[in-house]
Amino acid sequence: GDILDGYLRTDGVWILTPNKEFYKTNNEKECAEKCEAERKFTCRAFLFTRKKLQCLTLAENAKMTVAFPSTDTVLYEKRIYLMECKRGIGTDYRGTEAKTQRGIPCQKWAEKTPHKPNYTPEKYPNAGLEENYCRNPDADESGPWCYTTDPAKRFDYCAIPECEDQVMHTAEGECMQCNGEDYHGEVSRTESGLECQRWDAQEPHMHGFILKHYPEKDLRMNYCRNPDGELRPWCFTTNPNKRWEYCNIPRCSTPPPVSGPDSQCLSGKGEDYRGRIAITESGNVCQHWNTQLPHKHGWIPDRYPCKGLQENYCRNPDGEKKPWCYTTNSSIRWEYCTIPPCDRTEQGIAGMNNVPVQAPLTEECYRDKGQSYRGTTSVTASGRKCQAWSSMFPHKHIKTPDKFPDADLRDNYCRNPDGDSSPWCFTTDPNTLWEYCNLKRCDDHTQK
Repeated sequence: GDILDGYLRTDGVWILTPNKEFYKTNNEKECAEKCEAERKFTCRAFLFTRKKLQCLTLAENAKMTVAFPSTDTVLYEKRIYLMECKRGIGTDYRGTEAKTQRGIPCQKWAEKTPHKPNYTPEKYPNAGLEENYCRNPDADESGPWCYTTDPAKRFDYCAIPECEDQVMHTAEGECMQCNGEDYHGEVSRTESGLECQRWDAQEPHMHGFILKHYPEKDLRMNYCRNPDGELRPWCFTTNPNKRWEYCNIPRCSTPPPVSGPDSQCLSGKGEDYRGRIAITESGNVCQHWNTQLPHKHGWIPDRYPCKGLQENYCRNPDGEKKPWCYTTNSSIRWEYCTIPPCDRTEQGIAGMNNVPVQAPLTEECYRDKGQSYRGTTSVTASGRKCQAWSSMFPHKHIKTPDKFPDADLRDNYCRNPDGDSSPWCFTTDPNTLWEYCNLKRCDDHTQK
């Protein structure tokens, strides 16, 4: 398979580590090859910066050190060092459990007291004998173990759960359709085996996914869900060093139930539009969804099987105000399409009176400072999700709907209630109070 399949990817994160090496590479795969070949230390992760094409191989991952936001960076962590569960007898277990099944702290593998070890990092350099983490260097049938810090107990086994029990915790028939937006199963561990945080809890991670703000998203218990249109269901984790992670939910083998006829005209925002218009409102031909030229993008048909991303037809996969597409014009990234409305009643009345009637469109761009902006964008310029204005999590604030009744502070939509330079919002990232939103001025449609 692809070399990157062995890594967990997180966008927009940088981690602090003294043990790193810099390389110049052209892409993430080349950077992964540098990580695999690293000999100065055990490479657990790498950072890749898109603009500078800079590659940093790292001795630590986000479980072991401090992480903070960095817009242009992608963090790739080796999955084997994130797994908190064992496969088989656990010879490849590289998790951070450091106490025995009876709760006794483990002795460091490099130390000689209270027990003189037969298995040391020098003798077994490929066995992952770091710190005092549980390991299985001798392929013991009972699984990972460690020397203990109790002088009366030389070694003992560790209570490492089986990955099959955690990651593949899927009842018969439990699977997801599409991208799992309607998944209501009970998987409650992430793909690396971490336990999910309850949605109604704010520890260890504060967030804005409050049940009352998302009543239709079924945010029960600590079950994996997809309330925000991610690639697949996810959850916040109970590990303080790992904010969130995807869950391992298999895709159903049966086709999804048909919710209604595919629309050939514009109804609502046109999310169910499946017509064949493939030209933008200014006359540009649409780029095919399965190509990356002239514009690179993430709306790949195989990843989003229920969005209707066929050929180069106009679609609305992300809840925009109406269908759109990337264009074949290299200087114009994307544009909306003109789709005939399904309800022509208003047009008929208008024709009889000779008065053109057109429902005002909510523009996904702003004019002046954007104080009149009433669109539904809820993502910041760096890609963070917006906190609901009526919520006090993760950030307490005074910009509430009752204090600013004329600012239309609905849901978590970007707004400008205080005369700032452009629309903004508080973010669901506890480390970032607020940011400007991913919006352009109305005379500069080059976002997405």
